[in-house]
Amino acid sequence: MVRVVVLDYGSGNLRSAERALRRVGADVTVTADFDAALSCDALVVPGVGAFAACMAGLRSVRGERIIGRRLAGGRPVLGICVGMQILFERGIEHGLETAGCAEWPGTVDRLEADVVPHMGWNTVRAPAESVLFGGLDERSRFYFVHSYAARRWELEVRPPFPEPMVTWATHGDDFVAAVENGPLAATQFHPEKSGDAGAQLLQNWLKSVS
Repeated sequence: MVRVVVLDYGSGNLRSAERALRRVGADVTVTADFDAALSCDALVVPGVGAFAACMAGLRSVRGERIIGRRLAGGRPVLGICVGMQILFERGIEHGLETAGCAEWPGTVDRLEADVVPHMGWNTVRAPAESVLFGGLDERSRFYFVHSYAARRWELEVRPPFPEPMVTWATHGDDFVAAVENGPLAATQFHPEKSGDAGAQLLQNWLKSVS
């Protein structure tokens, strides 16, 4: 059984993520403990709210160090919603620029759409070779709640990891809906709120790290 830590840094749907992961067979602990988060088989970094607040919370538990050290050792990390956004270099909200974890290049900024936030179900366009979306077809729908996203992808290959696989969605314009990059993966949507499709994605992720 895969030992998963859901990182508790004061932001995110912790219990929803815990329940969803338990349902697909993970041994889950919700904690802010540095050593537990570093040594587990797989780490989930959730997040809701503002980019700056999430980064402040993450730093308060040395979360950016945990993520960096895990990835340096090839140990799996999954970011969800703002937990995905903070993996980019920076976020800009209400004119405030905040440094992120810089695991990926690029900026998270406001969606350009007639209706913001983007709230509800949407389809995504995943690469054919995607592991996360294996067994899911193009009609599968996932649950989004966000006003900000990475709307461009600056391709960069960081050895020894392969070229990132980027999944896109559209709300007004295109934005990054998920990324798979060696041991680092993330989704802008909430798999724990996305019914059977979300459960399948979490199961795929667990199989990829076991």
